[in-house]
This record gives sequence, structure tokens and C-alpha cells, in this order.
Amino acid sequence: MKVSFKPSGVCCKEMVFDIDENNIVTSVDFVGGCPGNLLGLKHLVEGTRADEVADKLAGITCGGKSTSCPDQLSKALRDQLSK
Repeated sequence: MKVSFKPSGVCCKEMVFDIDENNIVTSVDFVGGCPGNLLGLKHLVEGTRADEVADKLAGITCGGKSTSCPDQLSKALRDQLSK
């Protein structure tokens, strides 16, 4: 299932990800943000259970911000899993 999420408080403008019927993140793409970091994040989370990804990324901050792209991805995944 393809999901589009608009993060807040970060440089990335949109996150688009797929979760399969087994709750595995099969793809994730970011619009905007830090290309190298987000490409690395993409490769680390694809193929992993969405709940595991959400648990590991929750609460990560960026600079002086209270959130980050990984934290926002965690929120997006949790939102989708709760549906």
C-alpha cells in the first residue's frame, strides 16, 4: 500500500512509502531534505518491519529541532500501522 506523508518541522517536504501485507517497508522515497542522509535511511529501512523501523527512529532530533526526518518517518509509519 503506497502512502504519502507530509512531515512537519523538517527540510523534507514529502515522504512516500509502501508497506506490504506483512507490514514490511518495501520502498521509501523523500522529496527534499538532505539527499545523502535520506538515501542512506532509505536503504537501511527497506525490507524491515514497519514497527521495528518506527521504534528505532522515534525521538531522533536534528540540530536544534525537536524532530528529524527519521522521527517524522517513524510517526508516519505508526500512523499507518494504527489504521
